[in-house]
Amino acid sequence: MTNAERSGRPTEAFGATAVGRPHARLRMACLGLWLIVAVLAARQVAVVLGTPRGERLTDLETWVGPNGVLHVNGSLYDSTRFTGTPFNGLVLKPLTRSAEEALGWGWTFGTLLLVAALGLIAARALPQPIGRRTALLAAPVVIGLLMLSLPVRNTLWLGQSSIIPVLLVLLGCFVAHGQRTSGLLIGVAAALQPTLLLFTPLLWCTGRRRAALSGGVTFAACTALAWAAMPHDSTTYWVHHLAGAGLGGRADDLGNQSLHGALLRLGLNGPLEIALFLALGAAVAVLALRRAVRFFADGQLLLAVAITGCAAIAVSPTAWQHQLLWVLLAVVGRAGRRARDRYVWPVAVVLVMTLPSRMLLPDMAVLDPLRTDLVLLAALAAAVAVPFLSRASPYYQSPLPAEYAPTVPARFRHVPLVPFLRRVLTRPNLLLELLLLRVAYAAYSQVRLAATGGSISAGRAEAEEHAWQILGLERALRLDIEHWANHAVVRTDWLRAFFDFYYESFHFVVPLAVLAVLYWRRPAEYRWARSAIGFATLLALVGFWLYPLAPPRLMPGLGYVDTVHGVQDFSQPDYGTLTDVTNQYAAMPSLHFGWSLWCGVVIAVLARRWWTKALGLLHPLLTGSAIVVTANHWVLDAAGGAVVVGAGFALTYLLSGPRAATAVRRASRAADPSTGRSTSSVG
Repeated sequence: MTNAERSGRPTEAFGATAVGRPHARLRMACLGLWLIVAVLAARQVAVVLGTPRGERLTDLETWVGPNGVLHVNGSLYDSTRFTGTPFNGLVLKPLTRSAEEALGWGWTFGTLLLVAALGLIAARALPQPIGRRTALLAAPVVIGLLMLSLPVRNTLWLGQSSIIPVLLVLLGCFVAHGQRTSGLLIGVAAALQPTLLLFTPLLWCTGRRRAALSGGVTFAACTALAWAAMPHDSTTYWVHHLAGAGLGGRADDLGNQSLHGALLRLGLNGPLEIALFLALGAAVAVLALRRAVRFFADGQLLLAVAITGCAAIAVSPTAWQHQLLWVLLAVVGRAGRRARDRYVWPVAVVLVMTLPSRMLLPDMAVLDPLRTDLVLLAALAAAVAVPFLSRASPYYQSPLPAEYAPTVPARFRHVPLVPFLRRVLTRPNLLLELLLLRVAYAAYSQVRLAATGGSISAGRAEAEEHAWQILGLERALRLDIEHWANHAVVRTDWLRAFFDFYYESFHFVVPLAVLAVLYWRRPAEYRWARSAIGFATLLALVGFWLYPLAPPRLMPGLGYVDTVHGVQDFSQPDYGTLTDVTNQYAAMPSLHFGWSLWCGVVIAVLARRWWTKALGLLHPLLTGSAIVVTANHWVLDAAGGAVVVGAGFALTYLLSGPRAATAVRRASRAADPSTGRSTSSVG
């Protein structure tokens, strides 16, 4: 490189410029990520400080506000509003006067600074070796994820101090110079959150015995200091409440993501529950510490710290949402030998820590135990179950790669192919696909419901006005057959029953069945088809938002019969049987018809037998008939559905090229034109 720079020849200068371009793009990407972090921080501040005084920072208000617990002359725990250790109360007491004057601003901005410091330390602690891109982008990515995580958002909203113990532990493990200083920081963290004492055996077993002793002595000294200053409160906390169990909210509350809370929610009580909790807690602590020591020796110190923190969550009597940041730190662990499996763990952790559990699992009674303990299950998985790779594994840096179809040129110069939409020939990870499918559908449902501002009545007038526009256009085009078709079917019982059944039963079943068959039998085509229906659905959401439309069955005075949902009560602002769960004015475009057309196109393109193709094309025909005769859509709604599906296929082709089989055939023909006829049967 030095010789090339000194020579100054044009070709070498051009080469230097070519090398510099990726670096410039990398710096621009880093700047963009930091801007996103700044926007997230500003949004968090605006959300917290823009909320009325009595609804924000409620925990901080109850502790150090003008009438807070720390002003009370009696016990801290008399009001059940204070849940920290006595040492926590001792540390917070000096803040009461300043909190009365400026409660909120200083605490909120201070918390954001702590989050930024936490993210910077975690980014620096990533296991080596890491590439230049990872080193440059790690800090904004980590801080951004922390800002989005439920624990940080909960901490900012409530005014909690739960980030401080995590930060103290990371400072002690990665920043402090000398074992005594390291142990001092971890001991203070344990005084604030007692189950973090698990880090002292980790330090001891990894050869840092001075740090372990220093941590234990610091914890004991802080606890003794609090005991001397507040003996009654210390007795209440350490003796009567068993390290905090039962303080504040009920221990079986859904927010308590510990083994103790899970056992209580399962209906166990009394000595049996306590014995089982202690036994399970001991087992989790031992197994987690063994794994942490192994990964510490492997050079993955951040993963070892995260595993120990996850074990502390599980064995704590109460682990509230703002105390669960350790699970997010476990995202650094690498699991899976194949490239397609490598993203399952980090994606699952990020989704669990940033989205409500109802978005990750359907609202079904049989799934309640999983949904209510989702974060606990993630913590237990990180602590004792997930097979993280050792750095000595050949798959740690180089997982088994996916097989890609030959690359193709972009359709247009200024619209490049998207790298992650490349035509992959191997089957994607099923768990990851199901997880993303569930999250995508939950987001789709939320956006669809919010398209009228969260209230059906708010958009009723606009939706009915749009319906009159559609009806007028159909009359001009002589397409207004809805009333005739609706009443013709109503007069024929068996036909009405058939179309009602078809409308209700096949909307989700057929697309999911097509995706399942493609996943199992034609994995390369599965990705193409999935991208197309994804784009179509996103475009449909834009339509729902911009053009709310009343279907025929919700138009008063036109005489339509709702054959599926029954008689509508037009005297009520929010009428119909589904107004509580869906936006009934999300009619344009019709995804009932759009998804069925997608199924027909995919089957017609990929099926080998003519009768299978015919059945595939019959499905959108029957669906289009069903949505019209049941008075759930206008004819032009179906046309809108066809438009978004066509746009979905077009975008897929534009951004990622042709289907994998088509790309393979093109490459084969280019390599050997004489084999073009024989290779054309592929796929």
